[in-house]
Amino acid sequence: MAIDPRSGFCQQTKTFHSLRPPTPFPPPHQPLSITQFVLSLLRSSAIPTTTTTYLTIPSTAESLTYSQAIYQIYSLSSSLRNHYSLNNNDVAFILCPPSLHVPILYFSLLYLGVTISPANPLSSDSELAHQIQLCKPKIAFATSQTAHKLPNSLPLGTILIDSPEFTSLTRPKPQTTHPQVEVSQSDVAAILYSSGTTGRVKGVALTHRNLITLISGFHHNKAVPDPNQPGPPPVSLLILPLFHVFGFFKSINAFSIGETLVLMERFDFVDMLKYVEKYRITHMPVSPPLMVAFVKADLTKKYDLSSLKTLGCGGAPLGKEVAGALKEKLPQVEIVQGYGLTETGGGATRTIGPEERRQLASVGRLSENMEAKIVDPETGEALGLGQRGELWLRGPTVMKGYVGDEKATAETLLPDGWLKTGDLCYFDSEGFVYIADRLKELIKYKAYQVPPAELEKLLHSDPEIADAAVIPYPDEEAGQIPMAYVVRKPGSSITEAQIMDSIAKQVAPYKKIRRVAFISAIPKSPAGKILRRELVNHALSSASSKL
Repeated sequence: MAIDPRSGFCQQTKTFHSLRPPTPFPPPHQPLSITQFVLSLLRSSAIPTTTTTYLTIPSTAESLTYSQAIYQIYSLSSSLRNHYSLNNNDVAFILCPPSLHVPILYFSLLYLGVTISPANPLSSDSELAHQIQLCKPKIAFATSQTAHKLPNSLPLGTILIDSPEFTSLTRPKPQTTHPQVEVSQSDVAAILYSSGTTGRVKGVALTHRNLITLISGFHHNKAVPDPNQPGPPPVSLLILPLFHVFGFFKSINAFSIGETLVLMERFDFVDMLKYVEKYRITHMPVSPPLMVAFVKADLTKKYDLSSLKTLGCGGAPLGKEVAGALKEKLPQVEIVQGYGLTETGGGATRTIGPEERRQLASVGRLSENMEAKIVDPETGEALGLGQRGELWLRGPTVMKGYVGDEKATAETLLPDGWLKTGDLCYFDSEGFVYIADRLKELIKYKAYQVPPAELEKLLHSDPEIADAAVIPYPDEEAGQIPMAYVVRKPGSSITEAQIMDSIAKQVAPYKKIRRVAFISAIPKSPAGKILRRELVNHALSSASSKL
């Protein structure tokens, strides 16, 4: 089998292979939970656990060192085992805003082999009912603010993590022994909910093995600091929720490398800038819309952001223009782009090192041990270099399936392990991946396909536009037309005609924006993805109210 060493492409099998060195994993049959695995990585590092902070909450000034966190994980897992007789593969539903307790709770339950299922505390009653029906929990963890949203019918009830009772469970008891639990790597560790931007929310089952292989890849390919030039300790500002795949991954990965996490309870742009200055933040995961805000906001000049070293960007395609403008504004910052889905535990591609990070339009190269195909969505034929098609992925981090939804699993996950991502992508001759758009979000104008992301990049480059989203709008003659929702910059009076004329000069006639509406904010998911369905519903209800 001849694999091109530059692109990773095999012409015979039409498969793209990762260019990263293969990562060694623990043997699959060895009993091992993700908690045991990250604790072993932390112990093998030279991190001073008694003095290194794991978590900080700026709003309350609370913090936990690694030593305290490890004590609490063992104490809580022991207390939960003794008081609640939780067994392997029982499911715990977690409905909690960010706090110091949440990652400790994750690690403790995972240590016991309990499947965790964290959900968005802002979910509606019907969304929560759907999620609970999917994951069938034995017990729930909530706060005094969120508990009323949960049913009273769970076998072991609901535990409030902001109660004195819970705090006492995390305190080490005299003569407490670590509970000895055998967890199979093939057991489901977490059920995370996919963002639901393309339909009903699905519960993604990720195994301990999925998470162990994911963390291993990052651990073996992390930058080794120069002993002669010790840099500042890594401090990440986590603005993504802990129930989201990226926040969940980050809380686990930080533990394996002794990184400090600063948790924001709710996102606020000014607070974010303050915290970067105060805590000397070195790394921050951001969404493309937040990158746009970084570029366009004058506020950034008021704060010392010199500690920032990297911005990790994912969740949606990032415009090359936005990335370039950010490099101008913050020259010391490296933009680390990546791509992943809840179904791959996060990172399926990423950029490593300054050389790769110069490819601003790409989401990086395939992650360790990952394979890919580009498939024509119409014919099912596997395509080659530079050709656009649906990205399929196969590798050790790909989910077990969707819980309680065999039909969706069969449609997305093929028997030979290929995961259909629903994203339109292509590979270049050096193995870099480029996202064109979501397959389901393409606008069908007459016989043409119009990618919204392309038009959004052009709109974002207009200095009078703060934010924008493009959606399909039904049209009798064309089927669908591109419609833009636009947030004007303060003080701007840009008109619908000016926007349409400006875009028309930059694109082929079939891609022109043919309708514009102004809005105060673009609705987005916690990860920064545009909630297009909400905008489509808004456009249709506005149209029917005018009839």
